[in-house]
Amino acid sequence: MTNHLLQTKIDDTGIATLTIQMTEQPTNLFSIAFIQAYIQAATELIQNDAVKGIVVTSGHRDFMAGADLNFISNPPADQEGLLRDLLQAHQGFRQLEQAGKPIVAAINGNALGGGYELALTCHYRIALNSPKLRIGLPETTLGLLPGGGGTQRLCYLIGIPKATPYILQGKTFVAAQAKAEGLVEELVDNELNLIAAAKKWIIENPAPVQPWDNKRYRIPQGGIMEPAAAQTMMGSIGNLRKQTHGHYPSAKYALACIHDGMQLPIDRGLEIEARYFVKSLYSKEAQNMIRTGFFAINEAKKGKTKPKGYDFYKVNKLGVLGAGMMGAGIAYVSAKAGMQVVLKDTTLDIAQLGKDYSNNILQKKLAKGRITPEQTEQLLENIHPTTDASDLSDCDLIVEAVFENEALKNKVTKEAEAQLASNKVFATNTSTIPITQLANASRNAEQFIGIHFFSPVDKMPLVEIIKGKKTNARAIAAAIDYVTQIGKVPIVVNDSRGFFTSRVFGVFIGEGALMLAEGTPATLIENIAKRVGMPTGPLAVTDEVSLSLCIDVLDQEGKENRSKATQARYDVYQKVAVENQRAGRKVGKGFYDYPTSGDKQIWAGLMQLFPLAEQPLEADIIGKRLLHIMALESYRCLEEGVLQNTTDGDVGSLLAFGFPAYTGGVFSYIDYVGLTQFVAECDDFATQFGERFEVPAGLRKMAESGKTFY
Repeated sequence: MTNHLLQTKIDDTGIATLTIQMTEQPTNLFSIAFIQAYIQAATELIQNDAVKGIVVTSGHRDFMAGADLNFISNPPADQEGLLRDLLQAHQGFRQLEQAGKPIVAAINGNALGGGYELALTCHYRIALNSPKLRIGLPETTLGLLPGGGGTQRLCYLIGIPKATPYILQGKTFVAAQAKAEGLVEELVDNELNLIAAAKKWIIENPAPVQPWDNKRYRIPQGGIMEPAAAQTMMGSIGNLRKQTHGHYPSAKYALACIHDGMQLPIDRGLEIEARYFVKSLYSKEAQNMIRTGFFAINEAKKGKTKPKGYDFYKVNKLGVLGAGMMGAGIAYVSAKAGMQVVLKDTTLDIAQLGKDYSNNILQKKLAKGRITPEQTEQLLENIHPTTDASDLSDCDLIVEAVFENEALKNKVTKEAEAQLASNKVFATNTSTIPITQLANASRNAEQFIGIHFFSPVDKMPLVEIIKGKKTNARAIAAAIDYVTQIGKVPIVVNDSRGFFTSRVFGVFIGEGALMLAEGTPATLIENIAKRVGMPTGPLAVTDEVSLSLCIDVLDQEGKENRSKATQARYDVYQKVAVENQRAGRKVGKGFYDYPTSGDKQIWAGLMQLFPLAEQPLEADIIGKRLLHIMALESYRCLEEGVLQNTTDGDVGSLLAFGFPAYTGGVFSYIDYVGLTQFVAECDDFATQFGERFEVPAGLRKMAESGKTFY
């Protein structure tokens, strides 16, 4: 049998090889259509008296990369029909499991999600021992849960205490780890041995029984009612609530599948899983996370916004001006990508410290076995610290990353551009100063562009590319090519003060400062921010950025340009940073105290500086103010043309400042709340808290006409 999904072949010994090879797609994907075809093909082989067993493998690089997310992101309207299909799929897999002939998964590439669940329906799993191969159930990271039997079979296979966190966290493993954890039973070194080992197992095990069908089988560490599993359930319920605050229903449903299903025979457990899977699939959270967290981010990572008609701009030699934390981070990620990096600063000692930043990262990786000494040495050789501007000659790109001071940036731009060929690109890493303004110091404004990294550069995936009024398309294309070369995710925005990310991030930390000034307890502000899904509170983030930097940024805007709210925020920073000498974490004290031992703590003095209001804000209002103000400012960026589309806004908000993933990003969040409700709540906030919550006419019109962003 051969079709666009599967190929079958029976050898002289009576062992069939069932090869998954989806010829119409670049990789194998788990779908209802595939499951039905697979069950039919495997059943025909099992019913063939000449067949002793089946080896299931892949003709693609991946064994199976997971679910078909094009289907998942546009599920059929008939939910009951989908549930029926899933239940029939479970029945088909169960019939194959109990048919009395061995089926072995020969895993020659990534087996993720549905791909690993398919392997779990086999009687034995052998994987290629490759460091590039990954195995596991990552569904919860996309707002889903394993729907092909994973919540049940993995618990039977490795035990409830081990399987539960792996399922809830969406954890995946390289092959060696998967073997150590019990996800696969055997490893081999090459694909020829993989098939041979699978056939050998079939010959030696002619009538296997799945653990869940073996009455003598004991689940590792016991069943759901035994102490280890019971403790796992109790701990998981608390941890899940603490980590997700109820915003990620798929994780809650996955835990319910384990808790309820493992008390019942496997067929009933699979039915429970199928019902919860359908429930999670049709949730707003899942659709948000798939649309932005998977499709949009992956499209951006491929550089899809690159202007057409330009050849790939390969950066072989990069100049970095400024060896502070930002410049050092840019040097590291670029050297890691194989580029020769000239790291320039005012003294050789400072430049060398910038190189040492890379060495510190590498030594930690080396200690954990994630990199070899040879790789460490090669990367460090790629970074050349210097004070000599002539070393910048022959650079394909120069990135300026000095302090956020316009006069200083202008000075280093002129010095470095003198060494740069006229057809090469110059970039600034400014986070707030308009690119068009900085380009006045450039000899070629058309080749001058903003490439805005986020700190720490080695960990933060987003890079915001900003085009000035004169920046040409070739410079944009070159910047996107550079960002993709270093493995980051680019978005392209138009010029304005603060651009998109800094501007929206600014209103987040600003709203925290304003609520503090209104008499809202600092602890409440911080905890509610995390409860609604932000990675940390606005006051803690301000400490990290430093209050003194916030003051400098607002000073550059000028007092005459400040709104009433901005002035109130400025006054908060002045009180804490200037009057009380608490500039932020860099000096060991800001909104928080940072003891030399122990965790940071809210500074007790805030209570005296900002007395509590007689009626503190309700938690719900605090959370909505923080998220609504960011979404509202993002819409203003779209309306003003800073953002070119809503997708860039969603991607940027998730990756730059950690807008809650379950919402799908700032624009998806407005849809998530509902435009009519969002506008009504903003109107209420504008009355209570100020004009910054006033709704732009375009957004109000969208709400009145019943439109949505997606």
